[in-house]
Amino acid sequence: MTRAMTTLNPPPLTLLDKYHGRDRQALYSTTVTVTGGDAAHGRASGVVRSDDGNLALELRLPKEMGGPGDGTNPEQLFAAAYAACFHGALSLLATRAGLSMADTSVDVTVELSRDPVDGLYLVTAHTRIRMPGVDRAVAEELVRNTERFCPYTKMARQGITNVVVLVPPEGASES
Repeated sequence: MTRAMTTLNPPPLTLLDKYHGRDRQALYSTTVTVTGGDAAHGRASGVVRSDDGNLALELRLPKEMGGPGDGTNPEQLFAAAYAACFHGALSLLATRAGLSMADTSVDVTVELSRDPVDGLYLVTAHTRIRMPGVDRAVAEELVRNTERFCPYTKMARQGITNVVVLVPPEGASES
């Protein structure tokens, strides 16, 4: 299956306009479902599918955690999403400032660690930005502003609203 050639454009600078409402205003929503796969374990053999079908892949436990390491894992997905969001936010701010972002890259390393505080797990992200050809002082200011603007950075710093609900089995009544 081949996709028709489409010219891709960056998002409009109007995304930088401030919102002045009382309630949050959703701009986009998606649902991704993970099922357990062969091992009945989302992390070890999960199957990932987005509601629009554009994301479909198999999860595999990395070798470092005792798995085969021959697939994608949640940390890679989070690192990709974080890097893409940060790069996009940085690009919008740079475009508004009249700067070219042609050679800019954002690397995000995500670590899954054991938490010494509670003995459970902890996720840490390390973000590295390369902006060749941009004056260091200008680049530093853009990165600082991007940290305030990027939703993933805000989530990492401030937390995220997360509502967890157990859905009753089909045919069962909700209590």
